[in-house]
Amino acid sequence: MSVEIADAALAGGVARGDLAAFEVLVRRYSKRVFGLAYRVLGDRAEAEDVTQEVFATAWRRLDSLTEPAAVRTWLFRVAYRQCLGVLRRSRTEPVGELPDRGATPVGLGQAPRDPSTVAETVAAVAALRAALRDLPGPQRAVWLLAEVDGLSYAEMAVVVGATEESVRGRLARARVRLAEVMKVWR
Repeated sequence: MSVEIADAALAGGVARGDLAAFEVLVRRYSKRVFGLAYRVLGDRAEAEDVTQEVFATAWRRLDSLTEPAAVRTWLFRVAYRQCLGVLRRSRTEPVGELPDRGATPVGLGQAPRDPSTVAETVAAVAALRAALRDLPGPQRAVWLLAEVDGLSYAEMAVVVGATEESVRGRLARARVRLAEVMKVWR
């Protein structure tokens, strides 16, 4: 039976220079930080670079975190800002993608399915990816943070550097636009 170490305890350990706590923090959040970076940047190598920089920043600066229990949100905020810096340097628009779950389309289990159902699901996922690419960057960012990463309004506001009200508005507009585009798939 393993005991889950609280984020606050991990952050405190890292702030004191505890390498073991840092390793647990990296194992716990590196995939999620990479996923966020990859969805924003659309490039695996850049997302890996951002992920490494986020954890290097965490090692150097976690002692300045005023709310150690909010380490997940803090890591996402650092990652999002790193991504924005990469985008500014490359002068491109964030891609914003759903996570790639491999060859199995989202929503399909391991059991074999009817080929027409599989084709329909693959087409619907492709349509959703295209619809996400068409959303304005701020709307796409909050939709992905809410729907893929499961962040609260307060956490999203911290990550994107906006008020909760603007995050709510962006998310509502994104959902309306996506619902309109995706209504043919219902």
